[in-house]
This record gives sequence, structure tokens and C-alpha cells, in this order.
Amino acid sequence: MDKSLISEYLAYYEQTQGVLPERLSEFGDWYREQGHLTREQLYEIAYESSTRSAYHVKQNPKARCREVTENVRVVSGDFSKIQLLSGLRGFKAPTASCVLTALSPSEHAVVDTRVWATLERFDYLEGRKESFDAADYVVMIEPIREIAAQTGYSPEEVGYALFAYDDKHREGTLH
Repeated sequence: MDKSLISEYLAYYEQTQGVLPERLSEFGDWYREQGHLTREQLYEIAYESSTRSAYHVKQNPKARCREVTENVRVVSGDFSKIQLLSGLRGFKAPTASCVLTALSPSEHAVVDTRVWATLERFDYLEGRKESFDAADYVVMIEPIREIAAQTGYSPEEVGYALFAYDDKHREGTLH
């Protein structure tokens, strides 16, 4: 995957229904400034990512939201970070990837079915996926980081471009 392809689909991304990069950046600013995210902030992230399941976030105790998001900042490893966030109600791996990307766009990317499909289309992954867990995030983030290193884009930007590519080229329904 080359730099011009990433550039083209990064520009196309704004025409999709994907998470708004500006909003994630705002969440990341809060996260870095506060050292944690509140339940309300987590709800906003979840709402940006998956409107239908965001209401589950409100079932998490406020203290747990703070504890988990504080711990994500100090734990090592992509699997552990996603697994920790996935322990919160309303946070499966794709929504958890939004939190990690907000915190560190130079290391992480927002992932979902569309990103997986594009990685599969370009032979980085095998098989279709419709749901994701922490192990799947680890599988996906490796080629995303590889593409980022080759193109000079951040993993966050590569993720958005992969999403946009599938948005433009998918035939039929998403699931």
C-alpha cells in the first residue's frame, strides 16, 4: 500500500460516516490533561463510535471508568490496553480502539469491520471478520503500523484511510 493511496482515501474519509478525527483529538486532549476519562467522556466517545450501544456506558460506575482509563495509561501492550477497556460496558475492541487512538494517535488506529476488510483485500489479513476482540486488535494494528512506517502517515491516519477505502469500494451490505 503506497503513500498516494493513503493520501487519496484520507481525503475521502470526510465523506464517510466514520468517527470524526477532530472529536477524537479533543477526547485525547482531555485524557492527557486529566490523566483519565470520565464516564460522560467515555459515553461521548462510544456515541461517536457506535451510537446504538453507547447507552451501555452509562451502566459503568463512575469510579470504575476513572480507574480503568488511568490504568490504561500505565499498562504495557496493545492486548492488555484493549482488554482492560473492553471490561467496561459498551466497549468492545472497536470502541476501545477509539480511546487508545485518542490518547496516542501516533501508536493506535480506530479499527472496525471496514478496516479489517481493507487489510484483507490488500492481503495483510485472511478471512472476514464481523466482530473483534483484543487479540484481533493486535492482529490488525501490526500491518497498520507497518503501512504507517512505509508511508510516513500515523497509524491513526492509516486507519481512517483503510476505513474510507472500504466505504468507497464495498459492494453490498456491511454485514
